[in-house]
Amino acid sequence: MNRDILSSLRHTLAHVLAQAVLEEYPNAQLTLGPAVDNGFYYDVDFGETKIPETDLKKFQTSMRKNLKKWTEFTHQEVSKEEALAAFAGNPYKEELINEIAERGEKITLYTCGGFTDLCRGGHLENPAAEISTDSFKLDRIAGAYWRGSEANKMLTRIYGLAFESGEALEAYIAQQEEAAKRDHRKLGTDMHLYAFSDFVGAGLPLWLPKGGVIVEELEKLAKETEFLAGYDRVKTPHIAKESMYQTSGHLPYYEDSMYPPMEYEGGKYYLKAMNCPHHHAVFNAESHSYKDLPIRLAEYGTCYRHEKSGELFGLMRVRELNMNDAHIYCTEEQFADEFRAVNDMYIKYFQIFGVDKYVMRFSTHDPKRLGDKYVDEPELWKKTEDMVRKVLIDSNIPYVEVPNEAAFYGPKIDVQVWSAIGREFTLATNQVDFAVPKRFGLTYTSKEGTVETPLCIHRAPLGTHERFIGFLIEHFAGNFPTWLAPVQVYVLPVRENHEELAQEITKKLHNQFVRVEYLDSSDNLGKRIRKAKDSKTPYTIIIGDKDIEAGMITIETRGQETGVQMTTEDFIEKISKEIKDRSL
Repeated sequence: MNRDILSSLRHTLAHVLAQAVLEEYPNAQLTLGPAVDNGFYYDVDFGETKIPETDLKKFQTSMRKNLKKWTEFTHQEVSKEEALAAFAGNPYKEELINEIAERGEKITLYTCGGFTDLCRGGHLENPAAEISTDSFKLDRIAGAYWRGSEANKMLTRIYGLAFESGEALEAYIAQQEEAAKRDHRKLGTDMHLYAFSDFVGAGLPLWLPKGGVIVEELEKLAKETEFLAGYDRVKTPHIAKESMYQTSGHLPYYEDSMYPPMEYEGGKYYLKAMNCPHHHAVFNAESHSYKDLPIRLAEYGTCYRHEKSGELFGLMRVRELNMNDAHIYCTEEQFADEFRAVNDMYIKYFQIFGVDKYVMRFSTHDPKRLGDKYVDEPELWKKTEDMVRKVLIDSNIPYVEVPNEAAFYGPKIDVQVWSAIGREFTLATNQVDFAVPKRFGLTYTSKEGTVETPLCIHRAPLGTHERFIGFLIEHFAGNFPTWLAPVQVYVLPVRENHEELAQEITKKLHNQFVRVEYLDSSDNLGKRIRKAKDSKTPYTIIIGDKDIEAGMITIETRGQETGVQMTTEDFIEKISKEIKDRSL
């Protein structure tokens, strides 16, 4: 079933839900009921009544019964007055009707199965014949402000899941159940990776020692990769003057996402919300000629975003983020090679982390919004979008083009990836900037001796530590590959007389930079083995009488039922290679 038909199916079911709600609560006021990625919802004002979760089953039963009568949609175009009369007493529908009329658009009412709603269309022609009753399920109840504004009334949002078949619905539910087991918030706590503290502040993660290991390993990977790719590392402050963000355009466009300014020495300073203006200042600190370009400046820069409390979500939406950022300053002739190299770097990372499914989401501008949402440079927009499009096509990289989602200064690519269980994440970005370098007066001397402005590529292949680690926790279900695992080996002596050898092996591993922990024999062996397995550690070494007699050690590998014996030297060689190669 194609996306458009599936969307129509889901929107149709939103209407069927609305009818079921009114049968149970005749005085409820309906608002909006759109299709969404995995189904549909309808926002309803139940007045002072708080509906229980048990009502979902009642609504669902009514929907399945009523669906038999939904055999044909009809619609009629009505005047503003007729529409207001049809929905008299419903302030939400009245607001929508007035807005539609002000825009000069048609006002249409759609009817099916004896139920009529204000709607612009997008339904199945014969829902009874086209929708299987086992292909949808009401999922949950949540609160939602009318039109998404906290200034408006809180409504009741009823969510439903809907797919092309019962089998597809069951597969989605199974995926969601697996996702719940992999939830980075639960695993992150269980594995002692990070924490949040009300004492520190909402959305400000504290990396615990085990989580700190993952942060350091990712940064090490990025630094090695960028070193080989010819990047230079820089370091910039966490605050800057108001004038810098005015020049960059971030204050006019993103002020709502920035922390309030600090008044100091007669001026205003802002916490850094993005690294790019600082890197432009680094570029400007020295003069450059065409021989210097491309210049690639990289930094793990700490940024701060004033996200709303209700939008914070584990590591996926935080207020302090550490970004794998870099800015490439190049000539127009160098652009294609540089942009392609960034995309190639993404693909290399996907291979390292076992990401098999990905797509580049190519965001372009809306010509009607130049000067409003986008810088007013129509020729440069067309030129740079054509350049990006050509690189994607020539590189044979899977991409989709999305209008009206570009950055204010140029087209961008958001990298969409799918985890091991098929969940979609937005992880990284690759952006073209043809406007801001000019604002900052960034220049280089061309071969002909003229003064030119470079193009700038903003890129962050690993996104932020926070979001990327959240993705990795769920992708690997906490079973990190050896090179990334917070603890790589546990060493367990069976009894007290095995402790001397166990400590000796622990020291050898430690001296080879293996992250190893020693569990002495004070607890019983079964409890210690469970601790090692629950921690999802790749390897557990158990030292007993037979190991001492054979001059060997027993290695239990995560996910395998039986252990194997080998010498300490062979195991060190094996694990050292795994770590060096960053094997999956």
